[in-house]
Amino acid sequence: MIRVLVAEDHTIVREGIKQLIGMARDLLVVGEASNGEQLLETLRHTPCEVVLLDISMPGVNGLEAIPRIRALNQPPAILVLSMHDEAQMAARALKIGAAGYATKDSDPALLLTAIRKVAGGGRYIDPDLADRMVFEVGLTDSRPPHALLSEREFSVFERLVQGEGVNEIAAHLALSSKTISTHKARLMQKLNLHSVADLVRYAVEHKLV
Repeated sequence: MIRVLVAEDHTIVREGIKQLIGMARDLLVVGEASNGEQLLETLRHTPCEVVLLDISMPGVNGLEAIPRIRALNQPPAILVLSMHDEAQMAARALKIGAAGYATKDSDPALLLTAIRKVAGGGRYIDPDLADRMVFEVGLTDSRPPHALLSEREFSVFERLVQGEGVNEIAAHLALSSKTISTHKARLMQKLNLHSVADLVRYAVEHKLV
């Protein structure tokens, strides 16, 4: 039996995923979480083979949670389930330790296949994303500017476009406000943008929100 922990902040989506997994005889939902902190706490006392992880969660988001999950003594495989069908986002998640990346508009049968595959030590990439990842991420120089951001800069970028201020981001990431301000200045420079409104517009245009 493959034990799965579902981390998703939207209750309706989470319940739907649990019902889908419950229909498979070889899969079992052993826990759930609605935010990153709850996920990390649950993992400390709930053994599982796979974490089904949403990228966009309040508090510690999915990308920030991946390296923390990987640092556990016996880390489960991480299958990202995201609303973002963006090749750069998938590449970033896989680079920092996710075993697979599926999108929320995937065929339900493919999601179950993905869970089984990563549980067995394999890798999974949404078929619609696979070709785009090769060409957008691997073989061309036409990468969007946000691909140049560091992991920390990208975390700050995500939180800024979600409406968090510098002090709030500093508290969430356990860093000083000065450090966050430095990251903000650097990411603005890399993206050639000048305001938070510009960041929000950029995020919408590139399907990052």
